[in-house]
Amino acid sequence: MLNSIEAQGLGKTFSSRSATVEAVADLSFEVAPGEAVGLIGPNGAGKTTTMRMLATLENPSAGRARVAGHDLRRDPRGVRRSIGLVAQSGGTRPTATARDELVLQARLYRLPAVGQRVRAMVEAFALEEVLDRPTHTLSGGQRRRLDLAIGLIHAPGVIFLDEPTAALDPPSRLDLWEHLRALRRRSGATIVLSTHHLDEAEALCDRILVLDRGRLIAQDSPAGLKQQLGRDLVVVDLGPDAARARAVALGLNGVRTVNVGEGELRIGCENTDALVPELVLALGRAGIAVRGLRSEHPSLDDVFLELTGRPPVGTASVTQPEEMV
Repeated sequence: MLNSIEAQGLGKTFSSRSATVEAVADLSFEVAPGEAVGLIGPNGAGKTTTMRMLATLENPSAGRARVAGHDLRRDPRGVRRSIGLVAQSGGTRPTATARDELVLQARLYRLPAVGQRVRAMVEAFALEEVLDRPTHTLSGGQRRRLDLAIGLIHAPGVIFLDEPTAALDPPSRLDLWEHLRALRRRSGATIVLSTHHLDEAEALCDRILVLDRGRLIAQDSPAGLKQQLGRDLVVVDLGPDAARARAVALGLNGVRTVNVGEGELRIGCENTDALVPELVLALGRAGIAVRGLRSEHPSLDDVFLELTGRPPVGTASVTQPEEMV
């Protein structure tokens, strides 16, 4: 069976009078039919640019790709007919009603039985109560559900979701997650989503691509990425001595990774039971007092910090804002 997405050496460079920015470089990956893949990375990592290239909104500077069986350069219309795109900011008109927007989108795609298709999307995304309200009166969660319904009304085989829950409160995020899970069960569509919420990527995605500075630096299932840090984590509360304690921890057997953050060490290890007493003794010999200690399983936040050296949500660059790249 053909892959839903195949990208080989994909790249994008933005140039201006003052600077040239390589937003995406030598990006190669595949997405199988029905797979849900997450793009994660710091601000400026190239997530949005990657998605915009695959959706034919940006012309690649290098490389090639096929989406839903259509060549990105040779058949962009075929790509656009086969995909659904839900952008970060949506695309509804403030004074139009939800019904107006759904009908318009159905007609733009020349769908038969427009009314029937609109009713199906209203039911799927629980839009009955807001159907005749202007979109500017909708809550954030309602507006995102409408964005999804608009982007999916033509039943695309490949769906791109750019920060689908950005700016939503926690209950609205969880509600939207349930709608996305139901969508996968119902349609079997291939989904590519970008997100800063690592719990979201873990909850919704079969595989995660980690991007940093425009390059793919890791890809695996959420469980596979976490296993890279060892089976367990030991978290040691050390206050101001955390940075000095890092060298001590790195010298112990079974330690795979050590990260310092906010007065604590997060140590990826092979065997928690064997490491803890040895670690406490080694820190004591170095004159470093342990204020607290616990063991836990590694999270995607730990993977992200280890791979990129930065926390999950970074600060956007002046020359390479996330809206562009």
